[in-house]
Amino acid sequence: MKTTLSEKYNLNNPKIQKLVGYDIVNFKVETKTEKYILKVYPDKKEEVDFAEAENKALFHLQKSKNDKFPNPIQNVNNELLTLFKQENSKKVARLLTYLEGEFLGDAEHSLELFKSFGKFVAEMDLQLKDFRNYVIEARQFKWDLQHFLLNEEYVKHIANPIDRKIATYFFQQFKANVIPVLPSLRKQIIHGDVNEWNTLTQNNQVSGLIDFGDLSYSQIINELAIALAYSLLGKDDPIKWAIPVISEYHKILPLKEKEIDILYWLIAARLCTSASNSAFERIQRPENTYIQISEKPAWEMLRLWVTINPIHARNEFSLACGFEIPKVKTIEEASSERFKSVSSIFSVSYKKPIYMESAAFQYMFDKYGNSYLDAYNNIPHVGHSHPKVIEAGQKQMARLNTNTRYLYDQLNEYSTNLLKKFPSQLSKVFFVNSGSAASDLALRLARNFTVKNRVAAVEHGYHGNMQSVIEISHYKFAGKGGKGATENVLCLPIPGSYRGEFRNENAGLSYAKDANQQINTSEEKIAAFIAEPIIGCGGQVPLAKNYLKEIYAAIRSQGGVCISDEVQTGFGRLGDVFWGFEQHQVIPDIVILGKPMGNGHPMGAVVCTDEIAEAFNNGMEFFSSFGGNPVSCAIGQAVLDVMDEEKLQQNAKLVGDYYLQELAKLQQKYECIGDVRGSGLFIGFEFVKNRLTLEPDTELAQKVKNKLRGNHILVGTDGPFDNVIKSKPPLCFWKENVDEVILKLDKILNFK
Repeated sequence: MKTTLSEKYNLNNPKIQKLVGYDIVNFKVETKTEKYILKVYPDKKEEVDFAEAENKALFHLQKSKNDKFPNPIQNVNNELLTLFKQENSKKVARLLTYLEGEFLGDAEHSLELFKSFGKFVAEMDLQLKDFRNYVIEARQFKWDLQHFLLNEEYVKHIANPIDRKIATYFFQQFKANVIPVLPSLRKQIIHGDVNEWNTLTQNNQVSGLIDFGDLSYSQIINELAIALAYSLLGKDDPIKWAIPVISEYHKILPLKEKEIDILYWLIAARLCTSASNSAFERIQRPENTYIQISEKPAWEMLRLWVTINPIHARNEFSLACGFEIPKVKTIEEASSERFKSVSSIFSVSYKKPIYMESAAFQYMFDKYGNSYLDAYNNIPHVGHSHPKVIEAGQKQMARLNTNTRYLYDQLNEYSTNLLKKFPSQLSKVFFVNSGSAASDLALRLARNFTVKNRVAAVEHGYHGNMQSVIEISHYKFAGKGGKGATENVLCLPIPGSYRGEFRNENAGLSYAKDANQQINTSEEKIAAFIAEPIIGCGGQVPLAKNYLKEIYAAIRSQGGVCISDEVQTGFGRLGDVFWGFEQHQVIPDIVILGKPMGNGHPMGAVVCTDEIAEAFNNGMEFFSSFGGNPVSCAIGQAVLDVMDEEKLQQNAKLVGDYYLQELAKLQQKYECIGDVRGSGLFIGFEFVKNRLTLEPDTELAQKVKNKLRGNHILVGTDGPFDNVIKSKPPLCFWKENVDEVILKLDKILNFK
């Protein structure tokens, strides 16, 4: 190396320091008076051609006679590229001037520096606007954002399943939001890698830019997206820091509104490119630390970025350019339109409803740019817009979507895997489209098997919206508009240990004793007993210990069957068990499934014993047009896969225990919290005016719910007095999310 520098560049006995890099080997060369950068390439035509193209780009930028970019240096033969031998292989050397300055990654950041950054990048792009080079224009490589999807194959190498999920989400969103727009956007040659370790600063100003190895003919907006992706790393409020960069860039090189519309997704794409390549590089070349230098901050940024409403980002970016924000209907207008076509009986949450646009994992995004932490919605069980669930549905829908009159593997595979989650006695499954349809079918199965009609159900229980199950749902038939219990229903008191007649440690046995007496003295024998393991609409009330054991025994002794409604409590939500009935050490004869089964896709099922299923096979065909169709089965299987892969049941246990612990601390602090209860991520806390009398404080519960909504946290209320806050978030809820809920709740109660 020293010989080549001496013979070809007249640099005698220089100090040579190898620098970290990606593919090209870089050296800092220092003499007594000068500093240089030496780049060494393999002697391959494509490498040589691109090195020559890079030189031409730098000479083009030098036309402005500034020292902001490296300048190629000729050798003694007036050549810009020098061929030499190193360790018996041919190499090509290229010498550049050395630029002084502090890296942006090391510099103290200020809004003034970021303004300078935006201006610098725009001025460079403006200079490159009329530069053309066929080698660069023909290039297609993974770091060019228009070819972002070339990196998708690396996602599988991301070790952490949560990070892998986030990356996959952004790949999916790129396909939906960016790919359709790219062909219509302006293109030119851009630097392509304006990152924090290529950007130099002096005196709170950007002073130079190095490493033009990622030059590409790409959409202009990609330059800005890349610059922002790296400069925003480590920022708690990245949107605030993006604004001065965008604003100053726009002043020099005006942006188009359709470019701004996709900037949020392009920033995410660059971060995913960096993170996924780091994961791949760690396997291929674990000794190369350069590619991993931005990995940790990139993941931190991606986890933060996914919580930001894309509309908020777009609006702020648009305002930075002086564009008008797209007009959005008011909530009143949206509500008015809704009720022109839809009956007002379809209620909405909160005094001021939320006009939603999209969602990701445990976050929901409204039309106005607000992000909401979803601590309430138990239907997207593994998270809103989970990419694995979406992909499963999309792929299967494109291949086959039919009814169960045909044979297909998806039904066989999913039903087998679903039944593995149950005790061996529960060995047959019937697929339907909802929890309500499953409840209706469960009643049919029970009544057919026992040849009886009467059903024992628990007070305040809810089992669906079909007429047959409204008749056994105390929450409905005893509520507003209800017509009371029919003679086919035996309604048993809710066996809660906080309210009710029995409140000691033996409450379950006491409730069961009274219930058994009613069951045994019923004029008509009971066909079935149905209950949720935790009564959701009753206010998240866990059934008292030993209650189900006694009731199941009593029901079975007189020929009835036992039904567990797991629509809300199933699929690992309770943390320590996969099904709620397991907490009570019982095995039901029939289990009802719904809500979380398809992560929002309409699915339901009934699982029962062989005997009950066989008795139903009486010649009358059972058929559901959509229950168990290939798309539903593919989605259902994806939900099970995600739960295992991301260990979401374990997460529900860990985070749920923490949630209950933190709520218990608030209960000690505030007398108005009478009870905290639940299991896993199925939690309720009850507001009372007096802990001795248990007088419910409905007004306070509603106030807290709506104030949490005002603080962008979603919860609901329920219970006979509507005084119980219920929280049953997606199972990807984290301890940090709990901390946010507790912090906001504490502030609300402190100033109530």
